Amino acid sequence: MTADVSEFHYGLVTPIAAYLMACLGAVLALRCTTRSIGRGRGEKRFGWLALGAVSLGCGIWTMHFIAMIGFSVDGALVSYDAGRTVLSLAVCIAVVAVGVFLVGYRGSGSVTLGTAGIFTGLGVAAMHYLGMTAMNTGGTVHYGTTAVVLSVVIAVVAATAALWAAVSISAVWATVGASLVMGAAVSAMHYTGMAAVSVHVVQAQAGGQSSTSLLAFLLVMLAGPVAALILAAAIVMFDPEVVGGGRRDLQSDGHREPVAGRSLTS
Repeated sequence: MTADVSEFHYGLVTPIAAYLMACLGAVLALRCTTRSIGRGRGEKRFGWLALGAVSLGCGIWTMHFIAMIGFSVDGALVSYDAGRTVLSLAVCIAVVAVGVFLVGYRGSGSVTLGTAGIFTGLGVAAMHYLGMTAMNTGGTVHYGTTAVVLSVVIAVVAATAALWAAVSISAVWATVGASLVMGAAVSAMHYTGMAAVSVHVVQAQAGGQSSTSLLAFLLVMLAGPVAALILAAAIVMFDPEVVGGGRRDLQSDGHREPVAGRSLTS
């Protein structure tokens, strides 16, 4: 039989918390990428881009699994495979890193941005559905084709917009505004994908969703990515150039270095 499913077992607590984590990852990634622009192509630039990629990847992944805390299947106990859950995190960070480094080093030209956006968007969608394969409901999970395709399109558009913003927006408040929009896009992708889900169970189980062990498992899985976001936030907050919104377009020798994807002629 087809079981009733819900995304809001705990009401609006999980979608709001998930959205805020997506926004946090986005704003940290934007500030880190801004910090890298105008630097040389050495270790410091690499480090800021890497921190931005980890922040965005962890923010997206954390949004997904906080939202999944609120997912329930009537008459079924939901559990997750730890290996696939961790693998989905690794996939998310890896594909985001490819996009961030592409635009960070090559700029926001249409070909580069399009390639990076499509690759990253498809990777984020892959993370979502890989994370879903880690879920065990004691039944069979089916997906509606239309909603799946729409969720992938949203992921690609959101990824492209995020990467464009990373190299095109430097003002602090503009970055915050962009991160709010990006958080909404990531959340829209997730809940569109979840709208495609239907679960067929052979026999309903007493008690239904949300055992203490499931909640504990998801919180343990979230601990690492949340800690990474807190660490990234601390690094960003204590860097005056990141907080102040300035791009260091002048190198220590007094010469201008071209900023990726734009001209510095006055």
